[in-house]
Amino acid sequence: MPVRCSIWKPAAVLTVIGTLWGCGGHSPPVKGSGGAEMNMQQAAIRADAILDDVVAGIEPAVQWVHGPTTTGTCDVTRRRAVVTVVSPGRRGSFLGVIDRAWRESGYRIKSVNNDSEAPAIFAQTKDGFGVSLIVGGEGQVFFEVDSPCVEESEVADPTGEPTAPVDPGAEGIPRPNVRSPFWSAGAP
Repeated sequence: MPVRCSIWKPAAVLTVIGTLWGCGGHSPPVKGSGGAEMNMQQAAIRADAILDDVVAGIEPAVQWVHGPTTTGTCDVTRRRAVVTVVSPGRRGSFLGVIDRAWRESGYRIKSVNNDSEAPAIFAQTKDGFGVSLIVGGEGQVFFEVDSPCVEESEVADPTGEPTAPVDPGAEGIPRPNVRSPFWSAGAP
C-alpha cells in the first residue's frame, strides 16, 4: 500500500489519518492506462477527475473551491473545500450520499469515523488513489485525493473552475458561507 504524508488535514483527525496512511516509505510507481508509468501531472489530472465525479454526484449540488495541491517525493494530492453550509442535522445524509457513490464506483471503504463533530470517510479507488471526505471546523467539508507513488514531474494547477465565487484578494480557503435550502437546513 502506498503511503503519503500531507499537511492539509483538519487537526481533529490528523492522528487518525497518520495511523491509516503512515508517513515515509513508497511503493513502485503506478502504471497508467497505456502501460507506461504515470507521472505526477497525469496523477493530478486523474485526481481532478475523481473530485469532479464526487462533487457532480452530490444532489442537491454544493459549491466548492480548490484547496492547495501538494506533492511529495512520488505522490500528488488535490483538494476541494465545500463552502456550502452543511448543518449538523444533514451531515449524516451528506456522508451517506458520498459513501453510496464511492461504493457504487467500486471504491474500497477503508475507514469511517462516525464522530458527530468531525466525521470522515477514507476510501481507495481500484487504481490505488486514496480518497477522503473530512468534516472539519465549523462543519466544513473537505475532499482530498492522494495519488499512489508515480514518476516525478512538474504539476500544474487544477484547470477546473470552482463553483463558488472566490475573492481574488482572499487568502486561504473561505469558511462555509453559501446557504442551501436542503444542506443548510437547521443551521444558524
